[in-house]
Amino acid sequence: MKKLPLAYALVAALTTSIAANAADYNIDQTHTTIEFKASHLGFSYVIGRFDDFEGTFSYDPAKPEASKVMATIDTTSINSNHTARDKHLKSDDFLNAAKFPEATFVSTSFKVTDEDNAVMMGNFTLNGVTKPVSIDVAKIGEGKDPWGGYRAGFEGSFEFGMDEFDFKSNYGKVMIDITVEGIKK
Repeated sequence: MKKLPLAYALVAALTTSIAANAADYNIDQTHTTIEFKASHLGFSYVIGRFDDFEGTFSYDPAKPEASKVMATIDTTSINSNHTARDKHLKSDDFLNAAKFPEATFVSTSFKVTDEDNAVMMGNFTLNGVTKPVSIDVAKIGEGKDPWGGYRAGFEGSFEFGMDEFDFKSNYGKVMIDITVEGIKK
């Protein structure tokens, strides 16, 4: 399975105008997922998602290296299927969602590795901290949809240490998986 990093999904999510032939896409929230997996005390994993996000991306298959992504995630929309745990994840032990209700990603570069894969670099801001991240991205597909529109889909993933974003509780790595579908503007 080809992997598309969160950054690329975000790249595919939010975009700025670039090359003349590039197409701008809005993220289709009903066909996009931003999921996470984090260690639970080293014994198991907490798995969940963010329910609210928005973004755009710019993508031209003739010039994929010019792709751009910008995305915003509502950190208060974290959903691990357990209300008490979600409350704790929103607290200042982890996301500090009351103070920092948004996480953002803005791409800075896009390096094509083969016909359907790339590495997207960008700045990820979470809990008030901005760090560069590298996302492995894979193209899922693109084409006309049954309603007369045009869509493109990508997937990606990346990981970071909780300590990198100043989480008070630090149980190691957080893995982010993104699947994004965009509708051409």
